[in-house]
Amino acid sequence: MTTQQQTRPYAITMWDFSWLERRWPGAGYEDWNRALDELQERGYDALRIDAYPHLLAAGPVREWELLPPWTVQDWGAPARTRVKVQPALCEFLEHCAARGMKVALSSWFREDADNTRMNIHTPADHARIWLAVLDEVEAAGLLDTVLFVDLCNEFSMKLWAPYVHRGAYFPRNSPQGAAWMHEALGLMRARYPQLPYTFSISDEYDRHLEEDVTMHDLLELHLWMVHWCDFYQQVGYHSHRTDPTGYDNLAVRGEALYRSNPEKYHAALYRAVDTAANWSRVSGLPLVTTECWGIVDYKDWPLLDWGWVKELCELGVQRALPTGRWAAVATSNFCGPQFRGMWRDVAWHQRLTAQIKAAPLHVPLGVRSHA
Repeated sequence: MTTQQQTRPYAITMWDFSWLERRWPGAGYEDWNRALDELQERGYDALRIDAYPHLLAAGPVREWELLPPWTVQDWGAPARTRVKVQPALCEFLEHCAARGMKVALSSWFREDADNTRMNIHTPADHARIWLAVLDEVEAAGLLDTVLFVDLCNEFSMKLWAPYVHRGAYFPRNSPQGAAWMHEALGLMRARYPQLPYTFSISDEYDRHLEEDVTMHDLLELHLWMVHWCDFYQQVGYHSHRTDPTGYDNLAVRGEALYRSNPEKYHAALYRAVDTAANWSRVSGLPLVTTECWGIVDYKDWPLLDWGWVKELCELGVQRALPTGRWAAVATSNFCGPQFRGMWRDVAWHQRLTAQIKAAPLHVPLGVRSHA
């Protein structure tokens, strides 16, 4: 992909590891053709998925037993499951290519029974497993389908990047974090210089202007209102992986708290969007946001209504688009068939994706100079 090819933002969504793990009857992704047709009907033309690079590199056609990252969320499998990364990955990309959909490859480094992800010891290891993915994609003639490569979801959070936490923890915005990203991305570019690369980001925004981002081709920023105010503290929500107490509190207090002072929460959301747009201007990098805008965790559940969540998501999209800094924009991180309450509102998705694809674009996706 070159910068000349993109003239307007992509309407993107996140299908994370759900695309491969949620394939039991009724889970939403058991029929990829149907799910992708429905995604296209809603106006989306790009998506971000987990390519499981650590598993593919260790055994592309091996059956892997995955452990659940949580039991209270609806991303991925809430119990043990088994997957084969290949030929599933290339088959899925073929379905996307047939529809003209672009795919961003990422990884949440899902834990398997052997904890294979812990075989990553160095940035060179990190690049090696990703190069194995791109070699498979290239061999299948599908490299043009790749929108960009995100080497680690929300680096260097311990949940998704435990392999960098063997000794003293280092945050992403640190000399150690920068060195890891520089080396890994440099090795990727040496083999596949035609693709844009990044590590996605969801925290450390308070020091963003101090951060070295020269190794990135884009900023993939995850932005939620709840990270910019005391909403979760007031509600009593914590991102427990197995304890439903947070959802109990959210069901009882969440919407009522938002409705009690919507201006406060809108202002928090706008601070997040404006900070991201300013970071793009200062760095010169295009923005992509695939996880956003109001609340991080939500699902179809008693006493949980989607109305206020969609309201915040719409405000986030409408705040971001006029800046021209977003090369790809999601409407939420719940835009998948397993979140039925949001998925079934086809008109809502169509309205927002039409706005996204009609928005100005000042900084297209593409390969940047890293000399």
